[in-house]
Amino acid sequence: MTSQPRSQPELMGFVYGFLGILTFSITLPATRIALTGFDPVFVGLGRAIVAAGLSLILLVVTRQKMPPMRFLPRFALVAAGVVIGFPLLSAIAMQDAPASHGAVITGLLPLATALCGVWRAGERPSPQFWIFASLGSTLIVCFALLSGGGSIRLADLALLGAVGAAGLGYAEGAVLARTFGAWQVICWSLLLSAPLLLPIVWQHLPANFAAITPKAIWGFLYVSVFSMFLGFFAWYRGLALGGIARIGQLQLLQPFLTISASAILLKEHLSIATIGFAAAVIGCVALGKRTAIVARS
Repeated sequence: MTSQPRSQPELMGFVYGFLGILTFSITLPATRIALTGFDPVFVGLGRAIVAAGLSLILLVVTRQKMPPMRFLPRFALVAAGVVIGFPLLSAIAMQDAPASHGAVITGLLPLATALCGVWRAGERPSPQFWIFASLGSTLIVCFALLSGGGSIRLADLALLGAVGAAGLGYAEGAVLARTFGAWQVICWSLLLSAPLLLPIVWQHLPANFAAITPKAIWGFLYVSVFSMFLGFFAWYRGLALGGIARIGQLQLLQPFLTISASAILLKEHLSIATIGFAAAVIGCVALGKRTAIVARS
């Protein structure tokens, strides 16, 4: 009699989680498209300003009260991870790396989310978890070395930093979503970070907006409205309903979805090595996730 109440939220968590992942899967290709007309800092941080404006409208219309001051440091962690860290670092990386390459590196995102999730939820990984985590990390480094001709490129370091930032922002946001609701978490995080970001974005405004192609504008609008705003409504809702580690497994689909989107939107050539490493990394993450959740006694 008790399984049904648990299974229904879990099912809805997977539904919301998949919608979030589907939205995020187009982020890297859309970022590369936006970079054809905009500065990487403007793309990485400017999308937060657009999303903050939408957040302000939504919070005012729905008459939401500002979170208590004691929660502000936790909202700051969310902002540092998913409002500033991942968008800015991924935009820097997409200047020099194909989106399909970025998809393989961000194959570690489910692992990063699980690590931050067990930390925030008071759980500890098993030894098997660390084995698969190390193997997946080794594969990522090997792929980066092979793609970079024997050296780690700046784009690879930026992508790895973006993965760590996103994992922290996802886990912290999911915990906050249990108290404030999914969409309120991203809205308040965006709004609270806007005063810091606005002067930086202003300095990186394009000199001539008229010269920017509609395609670049489309890419920027996608990462602003969908990647930075609407996608988090579904993603944080899914994580809060179904659990950080369990719903985080849906990110295993993201590299394949991103690679497919890169081929369609950017006409990127997909090498056998790229597809092979993506599949291997996803396999390691999947095996590691099976052993990730061990309750702390």
